[in-house]
This record gives sequence, C-alpha cells and structure tokens, in this order.
Amino acid sequence: MTTALASGARPAQRKRPVFRTPRPEDGIAVWELVRDTPGLDTNSRYFYVLWFRDFADCSLLATVDDEIVGFLLGYRRPGEPDTYFVWQTAVSPRHGIPFLGVKLFEAAADRQRERGARYVEATVSAENKAILMVLRQYARKRSAEVADRVLFPSGWLGEGHHDEVLYRIGPLDRAPDRQALAPRAPDRQALAPRAPDRQAPAEQPPAPQPPAQQPTAPQPPVRESAQQKENAA
Repeated sequence: MTTALASGARPAQRKRPVFRTPRPEDGIAVWELVRDTPGLDTNSRYFYVLWFRDFADCSLLATVDDEIVGFLLGYRRPGEPDTYFVWQTAVSPRHGIPFLGVKLFEAAADRQRERGARYVEATVSAENKAILMVLRQYARKRSAEVADRVLFPSGWLGEGHHDEVLYRIGPLDRAPDRQALAPRAPDRQALAPRAPDRQAPAEQPPAPQPPAQQPTAPQPPVRESAQQKENAA
C-alpha cells in the first residue's frame, strides 16, 4: 500500500472533514493530490477516473468545503469477498486536520465491516512506521489479530523497490447496524390514551313463560232422564 499520512498542523484553519463515496469526476483531483505527495506511486489520470467508476463503493474521500483533502482506494478481493484490501491512501497537510489519515482508514474499513468484511489487508514496507501503527491500532481497538508475511519480494517489482509485506487484520466481528443502534421512537399508538371499553348491556333473563295449558279431558255425554224426555215431548 502506498500511503502518506502527514497532518502538517495549521490549527487556525482546522475544519471537520466530511467523508463521502468518490465519483469518476473526482479522479483528476485525486491524481493531483497523489502527484503532489512525496513517496506515492503516481498512476495515470484515467486510472483514478476508472477506479472511481468500478470500485467507488470500496473507496472513500475526505473533503473540507467540497475540496478533496484525502482519499483511500480499496477493493474486496474477488477470490475472498470477505477480505477488504486497502491499496493507496494519502491526505493533504493543507488544513492541518489531526489524525485525518487514521480517521479516513478507520471509516473506510468500518464501512466494509458493516457490509460483511471480516478481514482487512494492506501491503506496507517495513520502514513505513506510521501506517504500521495505524494498522495495529485498528486491530487492537477491535480485538483482532495481525498477521504479516512477504507478499511480493522486491525482485518481482524492479530495482530499488522494497519487499511488499502483507498485513492481514482479522477475523473481525461484524460492525453493529447503525440503524439498529439508533434510539427507537416511542410507539404513538401505545402512548395514546385508550378509550374506555363500551361494555355490552347485560343480557336480561328471559321472561317467565305461562304454564302450558293441559288438554281438557273429554266429558261423557249427558244422559237424559225419562222425565226430561216427557217434558221435551
């Protein structure tokens, strides 16, 4: 990883940086920052424009009043999608923002943790004490291990180039969901006063029914006496 983390203190002009996702039109400004930063490998303008089209969601910019004062390039490894590789980063000393490079690295790495990354990788020369401190501090804060090995020996990279030592941080716990941590608004329906229940009128007992009339027993026919028959005649 090529990096420059100088802060160049100018405390009178310190402002709070804003981190945002880069866009292809930011490529030229980033290229100029790389060009003006000693020790960084300068790529073409087209490289940065293209990178911010294809890998913007894995990269990050730091801005002050819409001016780019820092950047970080990274990507998720195709063969190991849970690994986030940080490739190049630099900050401008112009605004004298303390620890801007550290904050930029942590913001980019934590954003990838929220998206499922469990490892963070970077290649660093043994002489780059500043970035080594950043990597170890990041791992310590997140209770993660740091492993290192030579990834590319200097002989593969041409005369005058140092060994590229790979530092691998992890495994990392998944970052807590910011939305889940946000305070939950009270349930308005639960807080609303409850209207009194309207009880149904008590059921009235059924009115007593009159006793059923018993059928009248048939009466025997009346027999007329002989005297009654004479009178009737």
